[in-house]
Amino acid sequence: MTVDDSLGRLDDDDYPAYTMGRAAALLGTTQGFLRAIGEARLITPLRSEGGHRRYSRYQLRIAARARELVDQGTPIEAACRIIILEDQLEEAQRLNAEYRRAAEAEKPPSAV
Repeated sequence: MTVDDSLGRLDDDDYPAYTMGRAAALLGTTQGFLRAIGEARLITPLRSEGGHRRYSRYQLRIAARARELVDQGTPIEAACRIIILEDQLEEAQRLNAEYRRAAEAEKPPSAV
């Protein structure tokens, strides 16, 4: 891998750059919390060659949202389900907007 390849990963939201300890410290939570949201299948960290969990920035944003809900009193399982549903809604809205744009592009010009 070249230096340019390594530097390109700095902007990659999906690159698993954070260890479990570092991720927990950044989120202000425990490693057990990260394990729990992993067990709830909210996020699935990648594993290093040594078997250690590694988290991406994208996964940390999801974990931060889960922590926000849990801090508000939502049970962890419910928080994970809420986040999954929020993600599905966002994706459905994105697809709907794409379909609308495509339908508008196909409409014949209206007679004036």
